[in-house]
Order: sequence, then structure tokens, then C-alpha cells
Amino acid sequence: MSITRVAAPRSTPTSAWIGLIVGICAVSTSAVLIRLAQDEGVPSLVIAALRLTISALILTPITLSRHAGTLRKLSRRDLLLLTTSGVFLAFHFASWITSLSLTSVLISTVLVTTTPLWVSALEMIFLKARLNRWILLGLAQCMTGGLVIGIAGASNAGIGSSPVLGGGLALIGAMTVAVYMVIGRGVRGRLPLLPYIWIVYSIAAVILVVFALLSGAPFTGHSTNAYAFIALTALFPQLIGHSAFNYAVKYVPATYIGIITQLEPIVSAVLAFFLLSEVPTAIQAVASALILFGVANVVLSPGSPSTAAPMD
Repeated sequence: MSITRVAAPRSTPTSAWIGLIVGICAVSTSAVLIRLAQDEGVPSLVIAALRLTISALILTPITLSRHAGTLRKLSRRDLLLLTTSGVFLAFHFASWITSLSLTSVLISTVLVTTTPLWVSALEMIFLKARLNRWILLGLAQCMTGGLVIGIAGASNAGIGSSPVLGGGLALIGAMTVAVYMVIGRGVRGRLPLLPYIWIVYSIAAVILVVFALLSGAPFTGHSTNAYAFIALTALFPQLIGHSAFNYAVKYVPATYIGIITQLEPIVSAVLAFFLLSEVPTAIQAVASALILFGVANVVLSPGSPSTAAPMD
């Protein structure tokens, strides 16, 4: 989803700042909840499929009751764009959630939150936008940090079963959600938020269910705890987290939102430390900090794209 840069209001309501705090705390639970479900033996594709399915089902009654007329008037072009957005959202969750089974929470979340960088790259390629020096600096920092993580992962099997592959999948997750956001910008100018996310969540859910079934991954037979963790990923990061950000963005400038969302990997890493006993290595921490600074340069650069909330 995209938002327009706005000047900071003279008086930002306290509820907006509370919304930001609730939002970043909620979305930061995503990686840990997913890992807990994976530790219960649930395949990554099943987690992704059930998360989006639950989210879409929760949104169905309110969307149909409030926006039935809007849904009936959708053009073929918008339906095509929405379908394409849903496809890329499905690939985002499939790749990122799988990455969490292969590498550390810190590395996976740091790499998947490089989305603003890829949005800038897409705008340069397809919209002929010019990249200023801050965006180029951010790109260099992210590439350097990613290279360090790759080299460290190749020589240290202790940070995941396949850290290089996991990092690569997290990057694919960032790239695919960037495409989702760029496509969504045009549609969101003509379609309210609720029907937009309901449609793309539903399309992504169907695709993920099909992928999971084709892979032979079982949807049944898992523990009660496993299903509880999956339900919580739909409730906290997907619905509460994103709703809180979408409320706050009415009052808080997009740049602030972009910077605050970069706290997600840090909060996620702290949760992983306490709940999963996952301790980042020194080189992981340094490389992750370099990537976060790179993304911050992109978010703060004049004319750069901003996102309302992380997709995770």
C-alpha cells in the first residue's frame, strides 16, 4: 500500500502515537509466531495459506456489508491488477515464511524489510524515476550488509539450517511485496482500503492453499498450539498491526511511519531472544544494522516512496 507524503500536523493526537506503538509491537510478533508454528511441525506453505485465509474470512462480513456496491462496480482492469497484486502477495508470504525455517529471525526480518529499496528500484525501472544519492547510498549499504550476511552464513551453519537460502528467500519476499505495493498504488486511488485488502488477501489465500495442496503439505493433524500460533499471526500482525498503522497514517507523516517500521527486525530479534533463545552473532548484528541504516536512507531521501506498514 502507498501513502502520500504529508506535512506534520500541528497537533498529532495521542491515539495516533499509541497506534504506532501497538502497530510495531503487533507486526513484530509475526516472525516469532511463525517460528513457533514451524517448531510444531507445520509446513511453511500451510502457515501462509491459513494465515491469509483466516484474515480474509474475518474481513468478509464487514467488507460485504459496507462495500458490496463498490465490489460490483470493479472494472476488468482493476480486477486484473488486484489479481496480480494477490499473486505477488502470495509469493511474498510463501518465500518469507519459508525463509524463517532456514535462517535466524533477525536476518529474515532485516532482509524482508528492505522493501522501500526495491520499490525505489521498480520506480526507476518502470516509471523512469531518478535515484538520488541517498537512495544510491542506501542501496550500497544494503548490498554490503547482504553480502556480509551471505559470507557469514556460508561459513556458519549455526545460524540456521540453510542461512544463505533463507536470506535469499527473505529478499525475494521483500521484492515481491514491493511489486504488490507498486501495483496497489494505482488501484488504491480508486478503491477503499478494506475491499482492496479483502480481495488481495482472498486471492493470495486461494493461491497459497492450492500451492500447499499440490506440495502435499497437510492442513490437518497438527497440535492445538500450532493452530493457535497460526491464528495469532492473522489476528496480531495481519489485522491489529496493520489496522493500527492505517489509523496512525491519517495523522503521522509517512516518513515517520517508514522509520518506525524499521524497528520491526529489532523488536522481533528481542522477542526471538526471549522466546526462542536465539542469540545473533556479532557479525549478524553489524550487517543487520548496516542494512537498516541503508533502508533508513531510502525512506528519508527526498521523493522516496514510503509504505504505510510492513506486510508481515
